Amino acid sequence: MSTIVVFSHLRWDFVFQRPQHLLSRLAQHYPVLFVEEPVYDDGAPFMERSSPAPNVTVCRAHTPIHANGFHDEQLRLLQPMVAQLAPPGEEVVAWFYTPMALPLLQSLRPALVVYDCMDELAAFRNPPKQLLQRESALLSIADLVFAGGPSLYEAKRHRHPNVHCFSSSVDVVHFQQALDRTRSHPQQDAIPHPRLGFYGVLDERFDPDLVGAVAESHPEWQIVLAGPIVKIDSERLPRRPNIHYLGQQPYTALPDLLAGWDVCLMPFAINEATKYISPTKVLEYMAAQLPIVSTPIADVANPYGHVVAIAATPDEFIAACEAALAQTSEQRRHMIAAMQAVVAATSWDNTAARMRELIDTAPPHTDRRATPRSPDGASDGGTKINPLRAHEPHVGTIVIGGGPTGLSAAYHLGADTLLLDRNESIGGWCRSIEDNGFTFDYAGHIMFSNDPYVLKMYEVLLGDNVHWQNREAWVYSKGVYTRYPFQGALYGLPPKVITECVMGAIEARYESAEGKTAAAQAIDDCCADGTTDVCNTDRAVKGEVRNFEQFIYKVWGKGIAKHFAIPYNRKIWTVPLSEMETSWLGGRVPLPNLEEIIQGALEPSPKPLGPNARFGYPLKGGFQALMNGFLPHIKGKIELSADVVKVLPREHIVALRDGRRFRYDDLISTMPLPELIKAIGDEAPEEVRAAAKGLRHVSIRCVNIGIDRVATDKHWIYYPEDTIFHRIFVQGNASPGCNPPGGFGFTCEISYSPYKPLPVDGDALIARAIADCRKVGMIQEGDKILAANQVDMPYAYVLYDHARARNVETCKAWLKQFDITLVGRYSEWEYYNSDHALLAGKRGADIVRAKRTQAQQVGTE
Repeated sequence: MSTIVVFSHLRWDFVFQRPQHLLSRLAQHYPVLFVEEPVYDDGAPFMERSSPAPNVTVCRAHTPIHANGFHDEQLRLLQPMVAQLAPPGEEVVAWFYTPMALPLLQSLRPALVVYDCMDELAAFRNPPKQLLQRESALLSIADLVFAGGPSLYEAKRHRHPNVHCFSSSVDVVHFQQALDRTRSHPQQDAIPHPRLGFYGVLDERFDPDLVGAVAESHPEWQIVLAGPIVKIDSERLPRRPNIHYLGQQPYTALPDLLAGWDVCLMPFAINEATKYISPTKVLEYMAAQLPIVSTPIADVANPYGHVVAIAATPDEFIAACEAALAQTSEQRRHMIAAMQAVVAATSWDNTAARMRELIDTAPPHTDRRATPRSPDGASDGGTKINPLRAHEPHVGTIVIGGGPTGLSAAYHLGADTLLLDRNESIGGWCRSIEDNGFTFDYAGHIMFSNDPYVLKMYEVLLGDNVHWQNREAWVYSKGVYTRYPFQGALYGLPPKVITECVMGAIEARYESAEGKTAAAQAIDDCCADGTTDVCNTDRAVKGEVRNFEQFIYKVWGKGIAKHFAIPYNRKIWTVPLSEMETSWLGGRVPLPNLEEIIQGALEPSPKPLGPNARFGYPLKGGFQALMNGFLPHIKGKIELSADVVKVLPREHIVALRDGRRFRYDDLISTMPLPELIKAIGDEAPEEVRAAAKGLRHVSIRCVNIGIDRVATDKHWIYYPEDTIFHRIFVQGNASPGCNPPGGFGFTCEISYSPYKPLPVDGDALIARAIADCRKVGMIQEGDKILAANQVDMPYAYVLYDHARARNVETCKAWLKQFDITLVGRYSEWEYYNSDHALLAGKRGADIVRAKRTQAQQVGTE
């Protein structure tokens, strides 16, 4: 009998819902180990165990780490504890409610992997940034996928070959206790009738404005709200004499609440978080045989619209409540008959039994991660590219942009796809150029990812043309090299500088903390270079931080701010850091890990830090080799030198600069969002055009240099001080295949924008970069310059200013009504690494396929 090891983002003692219903029943046949998210405990890590139900063991890890959930920082402590859960040598059923726990699978021997997808967690407020990546990875290796309702089923069915729809069920016997209307709940005994009630979590799915309008329309109605308040500011909740908040209630008390209600409410907001929900309570309300009024949630309106009153506006909702209270005996009789028919057709017992049958009959677990598609045409992909630009008036899907996102989208789509790229070669900013035997990339690119699907894609695209190595990232300041990140490796700096940095960190720690600590979130890429800076985020305070500059001072203190964080970030971002907001850095203010800062000041840092501490790179061909690896697998066509100048969203037409026009069914755009809106022109409303113009970015000019001597053993070097470049990427060390015999190449990255223009250009810019390289020792007296050129990246980094989120949302909200899917760094106006880009392209392809599947189903009905 295999043990079921469950990884859940919900705690067992939280609201009693789908996980508890299913697993308490499956526990009659399998031992169940329910692994919750860890909790903070200032001591040695340990696993707390409890048994809330027969054959169910809840496992709650206690760790001295403040990071929330199944965070990367928790994994090293959780993995050995998880490995000890199952009996030695046993192959278990690994059951996931959250993809964030996927890395813990390596601690187990899975006989079967189950993903019970009860919510679209990525649509909830402040989801982890790795969530979409890990869900893709989980879907690639899961043996069974259970979807919690029809909408979720439609969203997932095209992403896995074995998806089953198991909508919310009901424990009829439990909730039919409410038919005894003499039952009472002590907290509502003093509340007069009529009572209109709701129980459930009060979070971003709850519509406080609607409830406020209902309460205000009829002061004599008493609104009873039972449930915990989570991820929503309690100040947003309506406060009126006839609204009663009872807090979280035990499952056993719910029939007593229902027995005293006259109408059951489902006042859900209509937003991304409720797009796929299948509320358990609708069937529980039906078992109590009470009138129900709901907003138009898809999985309620269909299939329960004949029983539940569906109301789209506050006025309609109020009118439906009035009608429910005014029901005649005949209307109530018909309602009860319909409800009885619905609840008789489902139960948690039946659902658990059907799931058990699938578990017991599933074949043994195999690795289903990405496999290469069969090439369609010549093995070198030559037949895929049409340099003559033959006329093709209509295609199923057009993909604009041949960078990693666009190539990934085409890779995951079929033959009826046309990829358009304005350049003469594919790759976007991941292209490479050749100069005098040297290979240079457009800026520095590397391969790193924690996502199994991406890692498998690397294998498919490159085969054995890749090697992996430990990263050597360093900072050059005060005339010395220190390891990156700066604040974790102060050793070797002048004593005065070290003193200022350490004292500043101490001041930041204790002046910010004010004795209150809370869970910290990771800082993502504070220097926009692909290196996550995590050595100083063990604690956090809520703190008032209004901009990036304040954030730096609060996180690292004035010493580190002065000597690295402020000058470096000003160089790369080109604008005053007070103009940048901080949502991309996490919602709390991390406090410095003083032990690591002091240790890094007293002795050399022994190893590189961050998620890309080990990275991959093509042995030959530069990063272009990874891009070229897509060609044999793309079944559609690619057109180069195809500059899109006009997009007509209502007509589904794309026009090129050479006059040709293509009609499409679906459009996937990876082009910069401002450029897309510009191509749409006056068809876009004025507020959308204004929002697009308000999106700011940073450009990068790369000066590529080849010399006749190995200049360094490092891969990246950061320059916060007086050089025209902010970073050097040492391509010659990423792979020796990028160097000709006797040569050594590297790239100087120079940021610019309207707010900080290039001081010189053309040959003068190359000369300035060479001069600064001599100043910092990268080029020495007697070195021969074998190659020198420059490439330009007009769109490089998205600028996270205070208006960015509002402007992006304005553009996306308008584009959403058309068959245009935005994916990738510049189209979504987000900061993505190259592995994110590959997954974004896959996501775009998934969206298109889902639309087509839905259209086919509608067409057959």
